[in-house]
Amino acid sequence: MTEQRVYPLPRPDADRRFTFGLLIDIAEQFTKHGYPRPIHSRDLVALQQALFRFLYATDHQPPR
Repeated sequence: MTEQRVYPLPRPDADRRFTFGLLIDIAEQFTKHGYPRPIHSRDLVALQQALFRFLYATDHQPPR
């Protein structure tokens, strides 16, 4: 039996959970696991974009 993927979620118009605080929490987890803290604004933007792509479906993603 193949398990259904949970992500990506349908893309909402707005999601109050997707905040800068969430981004900082994830960045802090990198540090806790031995990775350098992403502190440059371009690193944080790239992390935010990657997280958004993971969480939410885009128009060009194939159906699950």
